[in-house]
Amino acid sequence: MTERPAAHGTVGGQDGQPPHRSRSRFRLITTIVVIGAVGLAAWGIIERKAHYVHLARQTTEAAMPHVQVISPAPGPARRTLDLPANISAWYLAPIYAQVSGYVKMWYKDIGAQVHAGDVLAEIDTPGLDAQYAAAKANLDVAVARYKLARITAKRWKALEGTQAVSQQEVDVQAANAEAEQAQVEAARHEMERFQALEGFKRIIAPFDGVVTARMADVGDYVNAGRGDVGSRGNATELFSVADTHAMRVFVSVPQDYSDIIAPDLKATLSLPQFPSRTFKARYLATASAFNPDTRTVTTELMVDNPTGELWPNSFAIAHFEAAGDPNILILPQGAIIFRAEGTEVAVVDSTNHVHLVPVKVGTLLGKTLQILSGVKPTDRIINNPSAGLLDGDEVRIVKGTPGYNMLSEHAAKAKTGAARDEHSGAADNDDVRAMPEGGNAPVADPGGHS
Repeated sequence: MTERPAAHGTVGGQDGQPPHRSRSRFRLITTIVVIGAVGLAAWGIIERKAHYVHLARQTTEAAMPHVQVISPAPGPARRTLDLPANISAWYLAPIYAQVSGYVKMWYKDIGAQVHAGDVLAEIDTPGLDAQYAAAKANLDVAVARYKLARITAKRWKALEGTQAVSQQEVDVQAANAEAEQAQVEAARHEMERFQALEGFKRIIAPFDGVVTARMADVGDYVNAGRGDVGSRGNATELFSVADTHAMRVFVSVPQDYSDIIAPDLKATLSLPQFPSRTFKARYLATASAFNPDTRTVTTELMVDNPTGELWPNSFAIAHFEAAGDPNILILPQGAIIFRAEGTEVAVVDSTNHVHLVPVKVGTLLGKTLQILSGVKPTDRIINNPSAGLLDGDEVRIVKGTPGYNMLSEHAAKAKTGAARDEHSGAADNDDVRAMPEGGNAPVADPGGHS
């Protein structure tokens, strides 16, 4: 019999490899898979833990109040103040009629330059003319009666001591002459009164100036003492004359700034109709008393007006300058806390914990306040603190917005002791105005709005 050869690859397992080699390969693959799974699980746990820690840190930071801090700045070397002002004439005279009648003619219109004694208008007064004529006639009658009484008394006096007349009759005639003399004086005074009223038929200018108003026209009826009577019975002046060689400027100064009022006080006036010009005004008088409603004191300045370009009742802005005190620190109003305990500021220490420190405030400088005591130049003070901020709270300091709640360049220079130009840079936006203008930043108002 013929033998069959054995089939190839059937000895030693699949593919002809020994059985122990296949088992080793399987164990290797399994080990790699297990190690990879364990590594992935560990990576996921570690990443999850990292995310948790990061989230916890963010939550803690978000729960911590975010604040912006500022430092007190030196006060301005020059204090400035802009206030509304009203310009009035040096003299302003409303002119009324002193006699009743009709306007015969007017000679000066509004804007006319007049001198003292110039005739502005004439009034036709037929009734007054008749009364004046009657008064003169009564004077003549009184004078005639007095002459007769005097002659009679003289004759009776010549018969005194004789048996022709009694002493009583002599005395009666003498007394009658004196009574007639008194009647002459009364009639003369009455005539002079009407004569004076006749002079009021001519409306004249009381002083040199300009006619600012004319309410009289030809044919208008005017009433004695109260001028022109309108259709509703209202009386107005016939003319208004203003002396404008110099002008009076009235300014209501707030009580906080009343310390700048002194005889050497000067102001610069700006008017809307002269945007590129200024006018110098000097101190004249002050009321020396505050208005109880506005807590302001009326202060009067004067400005020369030789060309007459300034008109009465003009509106102006009066710009004042006064010496400041750079040694007194200032803070923006937003940094001050007003509580039942008093006036305080929130100071942040080196560990970023808050301490509420009482302070004593001085003069209000518009957007800033003088701090007389309680803080140092190096203190970190929270700007615009929240109402819920408590002593001892930990805070997180964040950077402020440039130009809004960060120190201005001028304030930074002031803190480092940079010299100021007292003339050209005295104002340097030292914004302590009671009437702020847009576009001017405060000296050291890190939290103010510009």
